[in-house]
Amino acid sequence: MNPSSLMPRFTAIFAFLIFASITGFSQKIAVENLTVEHLVNPFTIDDAHPRFSWKIVSNVKNTMQTSYEIRVGLNESIEKKQVWSTKENNDQSVLIPYSGADLKSNTRYYWQVRVKDNHGNTSKWSTVQFFQTGLKTEDWVSNWVNVAGNDTAASSPMIRKEFNVRKKVRNAMAFITSKGLYEAHLNGNRISDHYFAPGWTSYKNHIQYQAYDLTNSLKTGWNAFGISLGNGWYKGNIGFAGQNKFYGDTRALLFQLEVTYTDGTKEIFITDDTWKSANGPILYSDIYNGETYDARQEQPGWDRLGFKENSSWKAVRIIPKGNEKLVGMSGPPVRKHETFKPVKIFKTPLGETVVDFGQNLVGWVMLNAKGAAGTKISISHAEVLDKAGNFYTTNLRSAKQTNQYILKGNVAQTFEPHFSFQGFRYVKIDGYPGELTADALTAVALYSDMKTTGTFTSSNSLINQLQHNIQWGQKGNFVDVPTDCPQRDERLGWTGDAQAFANTAAFNMDVAGFFTKWMKDVSADQLENGSVPYVVPNVLTKRDAGSAGWADVATIIPWDMYLAYGDKGILSAQYPSMKKWVDYISSVAKNDLWNTGSHFGDWLFYRPNDDNDGRAAVTDKYMIAQTFYAHSTQLLINAARALGKNDEVSKYEALLQRIKQAYVNENMTANGKLASNTQTAYVLALQFDMLPEANRKQAAERLVQNIRDYGNHLTTGFLGTPYLCHVLSKFGYDNVAYDLLMQESYPSWLYPVKMGATTIWERWDGIKQDGTFQTADMNSFNHYAYGAIGDWMYKNIAGINPVAENPGYKEILIAPKPGGKLSSATGELQTVYGKVKSSWTLQNGVFKLDVSVPPNSTATVLLPNTDRKEKIGSGDYHFEYKY
Repeated sequence: MNPSSLMPRFTAIFAFLIFASITGFSQKIAVENLTVEHLVNPFTIDDAHPRFSWKIVSNVKNTMQTSYEIRVGLNESIEKKQVWSTKENNDQSVLIPYSGADLKSNTRYYWQVRVKDNHGNTSKWSTVQFFQTGLKTEDWVSNWVNVAGNDTAASSPMIRKEFNVRKKVRNAMAFITSKGLYEAHLNGNRISDHYFAPGWTSYKNHIQYQAYDLTNSLKTGWNAFGISLGNGWYKGNIGFAGQNKFYGDTRALLFQLEVTYTDGTKEIFITDDTWKSANGPILYSDIYNGETYDARQEQPGWDRLGFKENSSWKAVRIIPKGNEKLVGMSGPPVRKHETFKPVKIFKTPLGETVVDFGQNLVGWVMLNAKGAAGTKISISHAEVLDKAGNFYTTNLRSAKQTNQYILKGNVAQTFEPHFSFQGFRYVKIDGYPGELTADALTAVALYSDMKTTGTFTSSNSLINQLQHNIQWGQKGNFVDVPTDCPQRDERLGWTGDAQAFANTAAFNMDVAGFFTKWMKDVSADQLENGSVPYVVPNVLTKRDAGSAGWADVATIIPWDMYLAYGDKGILSAQYPSMKKWVDYISSVAKNDLWNTGSHFGDWLFYRPNDDNDGRAAVTDKYMIAQTFYAHSTQLLINAARALGKNDEVSKYEALLQRIKQAYVNENMTANGKLASNTQTAYVLALQFDMLPEANRKQAAERLVQNIRDYGNHLTTGFLGTPYLCHVLSKFGYDNVAYDLLMQESYPSWLYPVKMGATTIWERWDGIKQDGTFQTADMNSFNHYAYGAIGDWMYKNIAGINPVAENPGYKEILIAPKPGGKLSSATGELQTVYGKVKSSWTLQNGVFKLDVSVPPNSTATVLLPNTDRKEKIGSGDYHFEYKY
């Protein structure tokens, strides 16, 4: 087409935009969505220089902040007790550090902001928000306590104490943590909607505590606290080697309640040997195996005032403090989210009663039941039915995933687990008294409380289901740590899965706090020599570390989060870990060639069952390792440059040149062919710029030919898949990328969709074409790694891209690439500056594009099938032309 044909239409559009801008000058601006360290009104800020962020609201186009003013005080009327203020003439609105006098520990500070824009508008002061600093070591005056004697019982202990709050309360904060999991009640009610507290961290290094504002819950006079403990990750079964008590054999509670009365006096209530403990109705609780609850063992009112303790209640014992550090919670808590009612209750061919909730999810089932005392009801969980339609649990390996409830009498009861969760779509019910109806069952999804930030839809229903599956794979596996799978006897923080999916994760949800928390554990569990474990928190051995593409999580996720959120702080915090990892590789490399160590390689690449003609796409593991050596070195250079470490930039740039030359010498023929002639080999070489410029075009051609040779099918595994379509687009083969995306037969992204998947599978053919299953010991149906294609869908189909030079979407590249017979696609992303939108339609030869850019950001729009490039500011824009 002739690009000049665009001009009349563009002129009309921009004339309209200019008019809209002029008429909008009278509009005011405002600030909203205030956060501190990515969190809203956080209670446990440990950082001495917490960072403030906000979003600007304005309907005036091309709005940029020109100055901001922040003030911080000790009272909601900030100006009366102001401790710090700053006024700066710049456009920063994300992660502005506090730089006043030292903050006091365990203190609530209030803050607000106002801004001025480039149109002369000044906002009102924002609503007042707060943050509370955490406790220092010396602030903890409480004691760790546990049951009397050795903690050998399988049941969950209940621990209680009544306190006399002698005066009217101005403020009351409870600080709680545990070794194991805890659930806390005050006067008969849960004190929060958090689950699986205190969360899973590298317990030997640090344990999180939570802070709860009980000002409006605490009564003047006597109050009762009741706290139950579960084994959780700390003491229960963990990993796939049958280990338990990995972190310790004793569950323990640490509780500290600090009350400020209206007269200004203070009082602290602690755990000590005056607390009492007894076993309760939770007879057994385990992350993998489920929970057994005997309602006959309930002690009604045990967490309420005036409860009469019987002889089973014994004084707790104080246990010594360990070496682990107590840290404030820095990520989002796990909460309940979506609920599902049964879509079908049926009998299987084996005669079992099975319930289908229609969605593979992670959480548990709430059960309503009424029956004779001693009636035992079992709820078993599974992801799929077998070919015959029977309940299938072989792929769970040793994980039982079964909850058992024992009724206490002929009264209506509602049951749900406390310290266990399950991955499932189907449940099998045994022993239910009477007729089982849909009213008796509700499935509840539980995952870390990350706000949905991105949406993607298109004109293709299969692609839309793929996006749905990607999102639900993320929800099910982001339960405090990024697990590989949520159902079998594993559920570990596999580093390779997390790094492969991190970019997609940041499109779908706000994962800034989630990954900030987890990366602290990556650093904490990094070995002394710089190697990084396969799983974090590390529950394997020190030998289980250093695999290429897994250990590179140390460099990949910090950089990805920097691009997504503009967070230089995570780069700074993780930089020592990044450097240690690259230096470790250098220490084991020989002549700049990383050809040592144990590696997973391109995990779960395409391997046909009967490989007589050598169709398996095997990529040399050391060849892969060398590309990730280069990639991590490049990311370290990027981080050093962003942090102003110029001497280290020069040092590692020289290393990077040697790494790439060593790769070429070892792996490329004189004609440009790679030693492993696979899709993954060419993808990684091209993605990480391993080849001389003159050899890249032919390498891309070889990649395309390989894809064609496999009938437009991918053959990549965990390491090649995330970059496959990106490389094709980078070298002008968008049509081939679309061919792969739209492929419906195995192996492909849409094959599981066509087979009825509602999440991403671990294997391309978890369910084979004949309806049988892949290898049972490694066949999860909720495994998000292959969902990394979502990153390409957002960036290339919708066309929403960050720009590294101005990260966090301060500057945006909008570059949609229609294809695959799609007639429309829409992507939206709630960035740290506000909503970005790119929505296009292609009908009757006319391309229409609608773009939204948030205030305080700018964008460059690359219009497909033209050579036009439009630079725009904030606001809504429409482009339309013959395509």
